[in-house]
Amino acid sequence: MDLGLTDRVYIVTGASRGLGFAAARELAAEGARLVISGRTQASVEAAARELGGPGRAVGVVADQADPAAPARLLDAARGAFGRVDGVLISVGGPPAGPATDITDEQWTGAFESVFLGAVRLARAAAGALGEGGTIGLVLSASVHEPIPGLAVSNGLRPGLAGFAKTLTAELGPRGIRVVALLPSRIDTDRVRELDALGGDPALARERAGARIPLRRYGTPEEFGRVAAFLLSPAASYLTGTLLPVDGGAQLSL
Repeated sequence: MDLGLTDRVYIVTGASRGLGFAAARELAAEGARLVISGRTQASVEAAARELGGPGRAVGVVADQADPAAPARLLDAARGAFGRVDGVLISVGGPPAGPATDITDEQWTGAFESVFLGAVRLARAAAGALGEGGTIGLVLSASVHEPIPGLAVSNGLRPGLAGFAKTLTAELGPRGIRVVALLPSRIDTDRVRELDALGGDPALARERAGARIPLRRYGTPEEFGRVAAFLLSPAASYLTGTLLPVDGGAQLSL
């Protein structure tokens, strides 16, 4: 199936590694042009080279907590490719820990980057996109069920899901779609770090995998392919969708 992504232009944040890079790689493989962001010049330059280099992918250093980041990313897309067709907002996971241990400073920092940073970019994209544009958010399975030890994610991700649903209704009449992905155990560095918190990562992985109907973690490539489809014109009648990418781990209706 042709996803219709050839020469369409997407901004993907947090795309120097992890789920953001996985999505960017699949978009690039389908012919999209990309502006990717990350925290360091070296990381975004390396990722951009792997995604096709000049003419196909541009790397921009941007901290999602920076209020100026949305304008910088949109300007980069227009400057490099003359247009913007969509954004995928992915940000690194907030601090892990139980609710009783998270400090005010950790909550504030995570709110600025994970929550408000996503809202700012989505709001800026809403003003820049035309009919057929797409705003995507990478959230978490914690939208539906709190994950032990991830109090901050459990607090912020459901709020972003509500924001996405609200944005869906507001932008739908303009032909702009809003979608979100809810990954669970995808085999990334972040998930390996979480598995290691209890001191026995192999056991943690075994136990987590046993609770997944497919009995394994997902691969970044599997996540990236789903993201590319949701952002593409092939998914033109999907909006307001909060799609679990979890091997069937979410058992609720």
